[in-house]
Amino acid sequence: MSTNLTKRDIVLNIYDKTGYSQKEVREIVQLTLDTIADSLAKGNNVELRNFGVFEVQVRKSRIGRNPNKPEKDVIIPTRAVIKFKSGKELKADLKNINLDGIKQ
Repeated sequence: MSTNLTKRDIVLNIYDKTGYSQKEVREIVQLTLDTIADSLAKGNNVELRNFGVFEVQVRKSRIGRNPNKPEKDVIIPTRAVIKFKSGKELKADLKNINLDGIKQ
């Protein structure tokens, strides 16, 4: 069974492949993530060639139901969400994945 990749795993992987210190790599990874988050928070899409695109989409307001009180309607407000669309190379890599070890 596979495990989740963490920011620490990313830092260690880059550290092992470069001559940079863990502290430098950690700062660069954090700055990269902060830059992506800042752009998304401003409503901009983030396109990373050969990886994919993070798109900001607006979900319309709708009426939902509280399962504990189904007789009462709940208004779910309009909100922004992030959608990820994988790039061609990542899609190709996903076709080769072993599906037996992935939770359904």
